[in-house]
Amino acid sequence: MSGTQDIDVLIIGAGINGAGLFRDLCEQGLRCVITDKGDFGGGTSAAPSRLIHGGIKYLETGELGLVAQSTLERNLLLKNAPHLVRPLPTVIPIFSWLKGIGPALRTLLGSTTAPRSRGAVLMKIGLTMYDFYGRRARVMPRHQLWSRRRALREIPPLTPAVVAAGHYYDATVTQPERLVWELLADGMRAQPASEALNYTDILGTDGHEIRLSSPDGPRQLCPRLVVNAAGPWIDRVNAVLGAPSRMIGGTKGSHILLDHPALLAALDGRMIYFEADDGRICLVFDYLGRALVGSTDIRADDPDTVACEDDEIDYFIDALRSLLPGLAFSRDQIVYAYSGIRPLPASGGTAPGLISRDHSAPVAEAEGDRKWPIISLVGGKWTTFRGFAEEVADTILKRLERPRQVSTRELPIGGGRDLPAAGAALDAWVSRIVNASGARADRVLSLLNRYGTKAEAIAGTEGASPRMLTHAPDYSLEEFAWIAGHERVVGLADIVMRRSAIAVTGRLSLRDLSRIADITADVLNWTQKHRDQELAATAELLIGRHRMKLDTCHGAEKVGPRPGAASIIPSTVG
Repeated sequence: MSGTQDIDVLIIGAGINGAGLFRDLCEQGLRCVITDKGDFGGGTSAAPSRLIHGGIKYLETGELGLVAQSTLERNLLLKNAPHLVRPLPTVIPIFSWLKGIGPALRTLLGSTTAPRSRGAVLMKIGLTMYDFYGRRARVMPRHQLWSRRRALREIPPLTPAVVAAGHYYDATVTQPERLVWELLADGMRAQPASEALNYTDILGTDGHEIRLSSPDGPRQLCPRLVVNAAGPWIDRVNAVLGAPSRMIGGTKGSHILLDHPALLAALDGRMIYFEADDGRICLVFDYLGRALVGSTDIRADDPDTVACEDDEIDYFIDALRSLLPGLAFSRDQIVYAYSGIRPLPASGGTAPGLISRDHSAPVAEAEGDRKWPIISLVGGKWTTFRGFAEEVADTILKRLERPRQVSTRELPIGGGRDLPAAGAALDAWVSRIVNASGARADRVLSLLNRYGTKAEAIAGTEGASPRMLTHAPDYSLEEFAWIAGHERVVGLADIVMRRSAIAVTGRLSLRDLSRIADITADVLNWTQKHRDQELAATAELLIGRHRMKLDTCHGAEKVGPRPGAASIIPSTVG
């Protein structure tokens, strides 16, 4: 495409905040372009703890408004994206009755050191407040306080040092990168004149036009307003745009995934949200049949090279051994590791765990040769992306003198649209797809659980005899062919790391990766040389940065959700 294009808004950074804003603005009829120097959702948004939560720990820092917004947005996501966001029962081990009240009060009054040893009285107060703030659009039960006896009965390997345990509900997002893509796809569906461009660099600007380099060739855009949603890269992008800033003071969060059936059996679908020996908060839960363990909170500022380091792994294993002495833990159980930089606001000497997760959107007004204002999206958390997008969208609409036409509060996301409810509606939906495609009913349900109503198109592509992978027999080559042809895939890593969860769960062998490369090459018309380069680069990334063992494929025979694992049917808890 040649010549300069006039658009309403250019969004730089296609992570969760940028994608949420893109969808909101497109729903209002604005012509938007969103770009990312990598793949959609491939930066910080690919490295969360995979929680959709109200932020119970923010109560002790006095961020009550953030808790209120987060719990509401959690409840809305459970309704609007039930194919990707599921209820997550959570247990907090408690090791004293009265400790922590004084330190918590000091933190509430502005202390920059984190409290330790939150006792049962403090936890009861916190969980009661959490229920109160989560009452809007409630879909999950209220909390319980377990006795020591019940805690040890429910989770037998738990350390006998506990005196009680709190039990409440938050939520998990099963495929965060897919949620980013589905927001972008929804935006382009609402406003076909809008575009989402991945692997696109900013070449420069003269203050009027912004020159881009994309896989499809050079582009020149003339926006009325620019949004910098580049996360930890915000300051770098502002410098390129001619508006230098020092807004970001990020922290590093790392995670590991374990092949540990005994741990999953003990968890029984629950998350344990616990305090490690040094006072930092950790978590472990069943994520798609693996035990996800996180997270560190270390000051860092280089998002391009961030990786989970050996000392962080030692920290996780030591924390698990202390919490669950009835189980054995070792590095050999690791099937995947990942890390990202949280784009938190610059915060001076505040302890990393106490840096606010709230968001802001400072504006650099047009000045000099630069004809457009820049709105930077600073901070925020996965859970609140829709509310953050709504706030910024309202600001943009006011500046551009456009009315809000659509509210996103009750708007389904991607495959959550027209999702059949459990019972007769689900049976009828599955029967219709089986009759139209020839697929087995259990396969249709598996695809529905993974893609929501997008499963209909994928089942139609698979037909009656899909070619299933060897080490991940719940995935088919036809499934990946459909993704490659319909979801703006550029490279092999886009498919296995972001459009699906096959890599992060450690169920990908080198042989299966090679077969996915073959089918992707066919769909995208790659040369043999390009196919081989993609395969080598993706394998190197998975083995080197993410600690995968592609040759052995840990636990590959144990594919698919274990009996009783969370499903989108039903999407709420009674």
